[in-house]
Amino acid sequence: MALDEALLEAMPRLGHPVLRFYGWIEKAASFGYFQKFADVERMTLLRPLVRRPTAGGLVAHDADFTYGLIFPTNDPWYSLSATESYRRVHEWIQRAFTRLNIATELAERRRDAGGGQCFVGYEKYDVLSKGRKIAGAAQRRRRDGLLIQGSVQPPNSIAEAEWHEAMCQVPEAEQGIRWVELEPDSALKARAAELAQRKYSQAVHNQKR
Repeated sequence: MALDEALLEAMPRLGHPVLRFYGWIEKAASFGYFQKFADVERMTLLRPLVRRPTAGGLVAHDADFTYGLIFPTNDPWYSLSATESYRRVHEWIQRAFTRLNIATELAERRRDAGGGQCFVGYEKYDVLSKGRKIAGAAQRRRRDGLLIQGSVQPPNSIAEAEWHEAMCQVPEAEQGIRWVELEPDSALKARAAELAQRKYSQAVHNQKR
């Protein structure tokens, strides 16, 4: 969470989009910025619970793939509506699954059965496999950039590295994108460490509402 926010803050300086894949060293759950902590802690036994900088519902991180997409304000993606942005990122994920020979579809309408849980029910344009939601995302648009955080629950026993590769191949093949590895500089590392220590690891933040 801290590095995603640090990357968002750094967008005016970095000046280019970043795709970040990351995992969890222990089972945990994240929840939306606007959710009530008392409601969330009743929904899951997973701990720790961390409040995301993006909205959305409760997401269990026990067997999922997680990613962050961060765009500066000068990127065309930043100017998309929230709905169009949501659709576009899930079309990208859908194409990645196609490369892995996994059939998926985008939800045509909302099915609210979650009660605040992201993967119970689904939103319009979520990625579905055999009627079950397998990918969802949340967004936050600020004056310094756009942050998209997403979770994928793969329907088959595919390796996470395979999915990472497929995600990178889609824009390479369709848009001629050339990926360059980002090595966080000292300022970015320091800001992420500060946010982790003073914000995301603190009960005052996670239980703020």
